[in-house]
Amino acid sequence: MAQKYYITTPIYYPSGNWHIGHCYTTVICDALARFHKLKGEEVFFLTGTDEHGQKVEKEAKSRGITPRAFIDPLVERLQDMWRLLDIGYDRFIRTTDADHVACVQRIYQKLYESGDIYKSEYSGYYCTPCEAFWTEAQLAGGKCPDCGREVTLQKEESYFFRLSKYAPRILKLYEDNPGFLSPKSRVNEMVNNFLKAGLTDLSVSRTTVKWGIPLPFDEKHTAYVWIDALSNYISALGYLSEDDSLYRKFWPADLHLVGKEIVRFHAIIWPAILMALGEPVPHEIYGHGWLLIGGEKLSKSKENARPELTDPYELVKRYGADAVRYYLLREIPFGSDGEYTTERFLKRINADLANDLGNLVSRTQAMIVQNFDGKVPPHAAPEGPDGELISMCEGLFKRVDADMGALNAPDALADIFAVVSRANKYIDETAPWILAKDAAKRERLGTVLYTLAETVRVCAVLLKPFLTQATERILRSFGAENDGLESLTFGRLREGSQIEKLPPVFPRMDIPKELAEVEKLLSAKKEENKAEPHGAAPAEAKPPVGFEDFTKLEFKVGEVIACEKVKKSEKLLHETVKIGGEVRSVVSGIAKFYSPEEMVGKKVVVVTNLKPVKLCGVLSEGMILCAEDGEGRISLISPEKFVESGATVR
Repeated sequence: MAQKYYITTPIYYPSGNWHIGHCYTTVICDALARFHKLKGEEVFFLTGTDEHGQKVEKEAKSRGITPRAFIDPLVERLQDMWRLLDIGYDRFIRTTDADHVACVQRIYQKLYESGDIYKSEYSGYYCTPCEAFWTEAQLAGGKCPDCGREVTLQKEESYFFRLSKYAPRILKLYEDNPGFLSPKSRVNEMVNNFLKAGLTDLSVSRTTVKWGIPLPFDEKHTAYVWIDALSNYISALGYLSEDDSLYRKFWPADLHLVGKEIVRFHAIIWPAILMALGEPVPHEIYGHGWLLIGGEKLSKSKENARPELTDPYELVKRYGADAVRYYLLREIPFGSDGEYTTERFLKRINADLANDLGNLVSRTQAMIVQNFDGKVPPHAAPEGPDGELISMCEGLFKRVDADMGALNAPDALADIFAVVSRANKYIDETAPWILAKDAAKRERLGTVLYTLAETVRVCAVLLKPFLTQATERILRSFGAENDGLESLTFGRLREGSQIEKLPPVFPRMDIPKELAEVEKLLSAKKEENKAEPHGAAPAEAKPPVGFEDFTKLEFKVGEVIACEKVKKSEKLLHETVKIGGEVRSVVSGIAKFYSPEEMVGKKVVVVTNLKPVKLCGVLSEGMILCAEDGEGRISLISPEKFVESGATVR
């Protein structure tokens, strides 16, 4: 029977403000899942979104829309990012999914009937962004100890989970299963900061928040976000449903991979819930470090103050998904914090992907095309340095498997690139260009080039979990389609197979020039924020205007009949808007929130009597009205009901 492997990321609050640090956990999980699939194991890889709670409810209310209408576009944006990075999850779960909601209600009912949930009154300090309650002693300077933001004292009727009851069992779990929580520093933190200090029972419901799952035994209460969110790991498998076959197959999870800031919820609260349900706990929870800039955690609010390109959409657009994946997997020491700068990113891509891997592929293919008409050459018995390179290839899987078993992707990649580096050195040692000049050495030339081609193929197979796109092109160009473990046997490349010479797989970059281009890009974005019609909100309210001044503005309903991106800008869209019997050109700073395809057909409100201006060289004959929240997110203002274009807005 095939081995089974169940791996999860935490589910994310889909804020829409993404930076490269948000990609770290999911990219690692994707690489691990792909590696286990390469080994022939049956894998289930889960990720998703955490969509309930006060934060979503407040955001939606401030926009005058329903929580679902607010959250849906953000979830789509997150899924777009995972597609961009070639994340191959087996399920993307949303806590608004019907099967999840039903499972959570059954979990609450089961815990209530067993006496592990009881009703009382809660008083505590609540941090809305973190969705966490704290005691006064836990606050840091009167603020949230995790994020440093303001907290509010809240008191309400609540149902409680008997978390304190399970503290001794959790301590014993740590003692009996030293691999349950990693790295060791996380165990020390949980024991010293929480378990030894004593656990208090956990408030698990709210009456003041309606955007959530109603409790089956008391519909005045909604499920508190952490039990709701944590249960996704088993609701996704059909736990307590009519079809729980996935649960019986894959639970307990092999690995919950989480950021260190949420280890407490996964390593204390989650196992306690599972114990109360009578279910096994996961095999391992790993709390990894953060991606830092200048020694500080990467943050959207601090990003603009630093000359670093951290937007994953922009990074993938400029350098490709493989480059972003490779940096995250290779550069950051697993379990520890890692430093990110644009320069380090570019240097790593140049050194490993362009100079080493790209160079090896290009030289090997060029020599086979030049000397053997692009066909895999015949070969004789290995001699000289052939044996060392072949031996490294034959032992490579075992080394990479040990690294990935220890969750050490950086070392796994280092082992693969040690073979790539040795192959480049092998070219210099064997000097195929000299062999090609002597007809008597043609057999030896064929053996050298065959050895190189096989080395490229073996390395490409093992790189597939990490570099998902370039490796497909490389293997296809060598006519190597089988990528299972059996394909790692050296010598499987068929003589006479046609090789397709690729353009540079990873073109080498001029780093000083590229850094200058990135600096210009970031500067242009800052200028756009200042100049665009929909820039950041001013620090102070604008002075009041008289009614007569207000009536000088003309507002009409328009219909977007065409839309495209402005070539010189990352944030501007150029809309063609039909307003009654006329058609106007309008430029809006909303490309970050709406694609051109989404805009076509939308009814919008347009200020029609502004003086025409040019933005990035494109004429704008009006302004489309939008609402902007405190974090700079944009929503179009549209008529509530159907009205013809050209209708006056009063």
